[in-house]
Amino acid sequence: MAFSDTDKHFMEEALAFARIAYAEQEVPIGAIVVRENRMVGRGRNRRERLADPTHHAEIEAIREAAGEAGTWRLDGATLYATVEPCPMCAGAAVNARIARIVFGCADPKAGYCGTLGNIPQDARLNHRCAVEGGLLAEESAGLLQQFFQARR
Repeated sequence: MAFSDTDKHFMEEALAFARIAYAEQEVPIGAIVVRENRMVGRGRNRRERLADPTHHAEIEAIREAAGEAGTWRLDGATLYATVEPCPMCAGAAVNARIARIVFGCADPKAGYCGTLGNIPQDARLNHRCAVEGGLLAEESAGLLQQFFQARR
């Protein structure tokens, strides 16, 4: 799959937030929301620090983008996540009317954008998101591997 230079730039931004999560001893996942070629939301995993299971990177990025927009509808936006979104995050993207999800590495244990299921493209839902995976996947997977090896 061919990704644009713009896609690569924004995924690098998401990776920067994943590195912040890593430094904070959180699972290193980062996400950003882009609308009209501008980053409007950003997030990183902060479940441990905030003792909140909903503080995934994607949820944080979507919350910030909605706040910036002044509406929950993020039509035309792209969500960049370093790892394939889980069911909660995939559902949030659908509910926010995100147009496109771009992720780094697949998640064989929790990914719901094509691996274990495909919430964003489920025809039974009232909105669907385009999904593209594999952008800077090696970098994203490498950061996760490094994190979990250090914890063993």
